[in-house]
Amino acid sequence: MDNGEVLLTQEGYDKLEQELEYLKTTERREITERIKVALGYGDLSENSEYDEAKNAQEANENKIAELEIKLRHAKIIDSSEIDTKTVQVGNTVDVLDMEFDENVTYTIVGSTEVDLEQNRISNESPIGSALIGSKKGQIVEAEVPAGTLKFKVLSIKK
Repeated sequence: MDNGEVLLTQEGYDKLEQELEYLKTTERREITERIKVALGYGDLSENSEYDEAKNAQEANENKIAELEIKLRHAKIIDSSEIDTKTVQVGNTVDVLDMEFDENVTYTIVGSTEVDLEQNRISNESPIGSALIGSKKGQIVEAEVPAGTLKFKVLSIKK
């Protein structure tokens, strides 16, 4: 992966664009209104509403800049180029957790699309990076803070 490159599915890219649009329009407008109301309270030196609104404005502008950088450096994963011979970003992988003898399904995604509740793990995470490049039937080891985990790759899907 190129330095600074952000791997995204088309769905992930679209979500970031929607969030950016919301922050630039609705959120900016709401914060501007809060600042106007707070200015009406007079003395700015002891005006906590004004301070909070200005802090919210700064946080919003920082988030906008962060999203613009991610979108500028985005590499959209073309689902037609994803195969199921080896694990890669965009695959859903069924594995056997050999320590607990249980099947787990992970979807390998770029770091901005991680959702642990949905078992969407980053290709940069210990488990994700261990699975990348593995084949069906292969046993992989992932170094995690708690030690070493072993997985057997059961299937690879798009």
